[in-house]
Amino acid sequence: MTEGLLTRAADGADRDVAEQDPMSLTAEQEALLPSEEDIRFYEEHGWYISKRVLSDEVLDRAARGAERFYSGDWDRRLPIETGYSDWSPGDGDAVRNSQHASYRNHELRDLALQPIVGAIAARLARTDETRLFEDTLVYKAPSGVGGGGGVVGWHTDYSYSSNCTSKKMLSAWVPTHDVTPDRAPLVVLDGSHKWPETEHLRFFNDQDLDGVAEQFRSRGRELVEVPMVMGKGQVSFHHSYLVHGSRPNASAGHRMALALYLQDGDNRHRPFVNNGVDIHHYLDGICREDAAGAPDYQDPEFFPVLWSARTR
Repeated sequence: MTEGLLTRAADGADRDVAEQDPMSLTAEQEALLPSEEDIRFYEEHGWYISKRVLSDEVLDRAARGAERFYSGDWDRRLPIETGYSDWSPGDGDAVRNSQHASYRNHELRDLALQPIVGAIAARLARTDETRLFEDTLVYKAPSGVGGGGGVVGWHTDYSYSSNCTSKKMLSAWVPTHDVTPDRAPLVVLDGSHKWPETEHLRFFNDQDLDGVAEQFRSRGRELVEVPMVMGKGQVSFHHSYLVHGSRPNASAGHRMALALYLQDGDNRHRPFVNNGVDIHHYLDGICREDAAGAPDYQDPEFFPVLWSARTR
């Protein structure tokens, strides 16, 4: 496999015009896309693990970019300072969450906008365009380092994007290294995207994974935990309604991944009210408005295209 075929640009120089690229894939990349059988598996189970689609070069560059990002060396800043998760050194290292990190770091943006990742997502969702909705750089220190903890509780990604009209949204989980069973892999509950009312499931900060799982069982749910164990260069994908979380990092090394929450090209903003309160995403106030005056989820500044088959 030719490494260069799987990277976006060796120096990331095209990062500012990513949304204008033709998005065409090479024959080698086309061969890496999921088959119809893979798509049916995703639709039934809610998750999919790709072949090796990213090179060491692009992942190692992203890892160096993350180190630079964590040191406070940012390439640009969001126009808001609060309203989103943004790790700082005083927060401890059990779990670091930094939302929309790819906007603020060139190397992470290069990783986030890999067309092959967008093309796989589009095929799984049976759509012709994928855009970034949000990303989170997630780091876990080894257990016992950084204040303990390290659990990410059961949740669905759609529960944090109730303002979206699409039911096809999905997430790509992109680790920068091998993910072994002891290195805190993402864990999904197989088929849980078909459970009723999972779209609003929010136990992200609940450290008691087993206790919450027992609540699921008490409601008649059959729980099959599947850890996303992968080699470096593989990417896992899961439906926005799929229940997932992760346990502490029991390995000797850190665990780091860029989680990409992806929208299809037809996704739009919708008003959403919860218990009488208007719900807003933190990016709603900084992206451009559409013709109706609503937040425009096609704004290329904050929601760039990863891959598209549409005429541009």
